[in-house]
Amino acid sequence: MRIFVNDKPFDLISYEELNPSKTYETVYQQLEELPSHLQWKDDVLFHEPSHDLVIRLLYLLRTRKMKDLDSITLVTKDKSSLKKFVKSRFSIIKAAGGVVTKKDKLLLIFRLGKWDFPKGKFEKGETPKECAVREVEEECAVKVKASKKICTTWHTYTQNRKSILKKTYWYEMDCISDAQMAPQQEEGIEDIRWFFEADAKIALINSYPSMRYLFKQFIRRNLKPQTL
Repeated sequence: MRIFVNDKPFDLISYEELNPSKTYETVYQQLEELPSHLQWKDDVLFHEPSHDLVIRLLYLLRTRKMKDLDSITLVTKDKSSLKKFVKSRFSIIKAAGGVVTKKDKLLLIFRLGKWDFPKGKFEKGETPKECAVREVEEECAVKVKASKKICTTWHTYTQNRKSILKKTYWYEMDCISDAQMAPQQEEGIEDIRWFFEADAKIALINSYPSMRYLFKQFIRRNLKPQTL
C-alpha cells in the first residue's frame, strides 16, 4: 500500500514484498523514538514500527517539507494490522477516475495550476467504475467506455481541520466521442488536452507524484517498456 503524504510516498509492505535489490539511505530496526536531529534523504526504511512511531512519522510528513527525502517505507510481519491502524488515523473518502485514450493519445485536464487526470467523489449507490465514468464524462464533456482497473491511489490532505485519506480507483477508458469536449469550469478545470505519451510524460512533471505514479502504472500495463 502506497500513501502519498504531503506528496511523499509512504509505503506499507510485508517482508515478502521487500525488494532485496533496493537500497535505503537509512534503515531503522524496531525504533522506539525518532532521533532528535532528522536529516533524512533519499529512501528511509523502518522495520516493525510501533503505533507511536507511525503517528509521529505521519505528523512529520504532513508538517515538514523534507525536500531531500524521497520516500518512507514501513515493513512488518502483520501488514493488515498496520494498514488498519494507519487508516484509523484519517477520515476516508472514496473517489474514482480514468485514464482516457483515443488511439495513441491520453486525456489530461489542467486544474489548480497542474496537469491531472479526471476524477471525483462517489455518489450514493455507485460502484467505483460507475463513479469513474460519470466523473470523467462530467468533467470533460466526453463519452467514454471503462474497461480494466489500473490501480488504486491513496493520498492525504486536511479539510476543515480534519485529516482526510482519499482512496481513488482508476480505470482504463476508451473515448467514444469528444465532439463536445470542454472543461467543467465550475469544478476549477481550466483546460483539457489530448497528449501523445511522450508529451503527457513531460506535462506531468507539473503534476502530483500520485498522478505520475498512476501514469507509470498505466504505461507498464499497456505500452512499451522503453517509454518508462
